[in-house]
Amino acid sequence: MASDTRPLGRVVEGFRPPPSPGPDRIEGRFVTLERLDPARHAADLFEANRGHDAVWDCLFVGPFGTLDDYRLWQETAAKGTDPFFYALRDRRSGQVGGVAAFMRIDPAHGVIEIGNIQIAPVLQRTPASSEAIMLMIDWACDSGYRRVEWKCNALNAASMRAAERYGFTYEGTFRQHMIVKGRNRDTAWWAITDADWKRIRAAQEQWLAPGNFDEDGRQRRSLGSFRA
Repeated sequence: MASDTRPLGRVVEGFRPPPSPGPDRIEGRFVTLERLDPARHAADLFEANRGHDAVWDCLFVGPFGTLDDYRLWQETAAKGTDPFFYALRDRRSGQVGGVAAFMRIDPAHGVIEIGNIQIAPVLQRTPASSEAIMLMIDWACDSGYRRVEWKCNALNAASMRAAERYGFTYEGTFRQHMIVKGRNRDTAWWAITDADWKRIRAAQEQWLAPGNFDEDGRQRRSLGSFRA
C-alpha cells in the first residue's frame, strides 16, 4: 500500500487559545499604554492633532473639526473590545500623543492584529511611539498568540517602513481591498509569528537600553543596526 503523502501542515502541539486583550495599562521605559478613556484622553489628543489633518489620511475616521466630534468617536471606540484601544502616553513629557488598538482578535487560531494607529506629530519619530508597538507585540506573543498582523494602505510609505523596521514580514498586497473615504485602498499585509519574535526581541531590547539614548532622547544606534 502506498504511503500517505498528502500535504498536511505540521501538528500544533500544546496550543491553548490565548486571552483576549484586557490589561488596562502596559508599562514601558518610554511610554505607557493606557486603556482609552475619553474623560482622560480626548481633549489632549484632539489638541495634539489640531491642524495636522494629514495624520488621518490613511485611517477610516477623521479628521475631526471639533472636540465634541472627536470625543464622540472616542466614546464609541473606548466601549469596544475589538478593536481594543490604548492611548499612548510619553513618560518623559507626560503627554498623550496617539492611539493604537488590538483588533481582529482571533484567540481560537492565535491571531491578532495591531492597527488603528494614529500618532500625533508630538509623538512621531520618538522612542515612545516605537516602544508602544513593541510592547503590544510582546504582550501578544507572551500571551500565547502565534501570529501578530499589521495591515496598511500600500501607498502609506511610512507605515510600510515601520512594519519592516519592527520586524514584520511582508506577505503580499490585496488589490482593491477597500474603499476608504471614497478612494481605492490596496492593502499590504505583514506579520510576525511567535517564533519570529523570539529572534527579534533581543534586538528591540538592545535598542531600548538606556545607554542607546542621549539626555534628549535621541538614539545613538538605530533599531535596524541592532537587527542587522
